[in-house]
Amino acid sequence: MDEFIYETKEQNAWAPDSSQRNFESKNLIEADQEFAQVINEIPDKLAFKIGEAAKLVGVKTYVLRYWETEFSALKPKKSKNNQRVYSRRDVELAMIIKKLLHKDRFSIEGARSALSKMKKETKKSKAIHGAINKMDSLRSRLQELIFEIEKIQNRL
Repeated sequence: MDEFIYETKEQNAWAPDSSQRNFESKNLIEADQEFAQVINEIPDKLAFKIGEAAKLVGVKTYVLRYWETEFSALKPKKSKNNQRVYSRRDVELAMIIKKLLHKDRFSIEGARSALSKMKKETKKSKAIHGAINKMDSLRSRLQELIFEIEKIQNRL
């Protein structure tokens, strides 16, 4: 096993060889599949009170309130009684934040930047998929036009 040490400002740090990185990436894929399964287990409700949301996420209510101050994307609506009402999207986002902070060991700032990067990648992905769908519809329309032109040519 080829291990190597690289210098950091703080201390010597260990970096795994390529076979260990492959093993870790397989574990990450399995962990992401488990995470996706957990998100899919969220009840199909329109709204959750803070206690319900906290229970689903696996944290205390004060933690969710704190995360609201640290992550601008986590903004539950308020009811007429001024109670927090979390949407499914809010609960999913809180689960992602918990994963970043607890499992992936990000700092608050690191999790914040990871969320913004995820948001940018999602927008980019949606734009690409939209362009692909538009190209597919244009291609099918073009094929229809070609068929019609050939049909007209055969009549002449």
